[in-house]
Amino acid sequence: MTTPPALLIAGHGTRDEAGAEAFRAFVEELGRRRPDLPVAGGFIELSPPPLTEAVGELVQRGVRRFAAVPLMLVSAGHAKGDIPAALAREKERHPGISYTYGRPLGPHPSLLTVLERRLDEALGGGARTPEDRADVTVLLVGRGSTDPDANAEVHKAARLLWEGRGYAGVETAFVSLAAPDVPSGLDRCVKLGARRIVVLPYFLFTGILPDRVRQQTEGWAAANPDVEVLSADVIGPEPELLDLVMERYEEAVRGDLRMNCDTCVYRIALPGFEDKVGLPQQPHFHPDDDGDHHHGHGHSHGHSHSHAH
Repeated sequence: MTTPPALLIAGHGTRDEAGAEAFRAFVEELGRRRPDLPVAGGFIELSPPPLTEAVGELVQRGVRRFAAVPLMLVSAGHAKGDIPAALAREKERHPGISYTYGRPLGPHPSLLTVLERRLDEALGGGARTPEDRADVTVLLVGRGSTDPDANAEVHKAARLLWEGRGYAGVETAFVSLAAPDVPSGLDRCVKLGARRIVVLPYFLFTGILPDRVRQQTEGWAAANPDVEVLSADVIGPEPELLDLVMERYEEAVRGDLRMNCDTCVYRIALPGFEDKVGLPQQPHFHPDDDGDHHHGHGHSHGHSHSHAH
């Protein structure tokens, strides 16, 4: 019987310890779910453990093949470039290992189900039918990116969340790097006639940026007392998220990646982003990575986010 490849979870990292611990606990739960499968997880920056430590842990357990799944909602620069470059660096550090690379998580119907649940919770459990939701406008707030393709994916998630659920509308905003910001997004909702708004963070776990979303929401609400504004929770370690990660793992193992490169700034010259075409991808420097830091920083690994390794 062939031993299945191990599972490596790649996270972004956060300066918020609760958010980092949520990631680590999530990885542990994946391991408990699949005791037959070696599972490890690490971050590309900011939080321990670094990705290189997670790979080293798998190698010490005798793993030679693994599938890496980015624990990220959209295909931004981290999923497209930073993680593939970091994995290429690990292949240099551990000759003989091989890996396949899965795709990010969203938008996916199971995550939309969780988002709908978070909205219902914020509304006190009384908005389960289209009739109940007819006066509810949702502001879905993404992380924000300098990659227009990543920002477009948040808009896609917003549209999919709106379809068939009966909300008055689902608008989009971002908490960093992209417009509109949260206050501007709330202003837009009001201009469209909203009088009851739920701000829904499009984040997996708690952290600095989801906290900022809530703070900005509360600040705007205090300045606009005539509008009812509620804050929903992040997605969190729900069973649907655990199942989806395993689905992405199985896809990577089968080589069924189906990643969309049609609007990727590293492949296509999009207006205002022409200088990114063919840009070499470099791994992040992680402060807890005590390995040979020059590996990967002087090499051009290319744009490999859609390829298996």
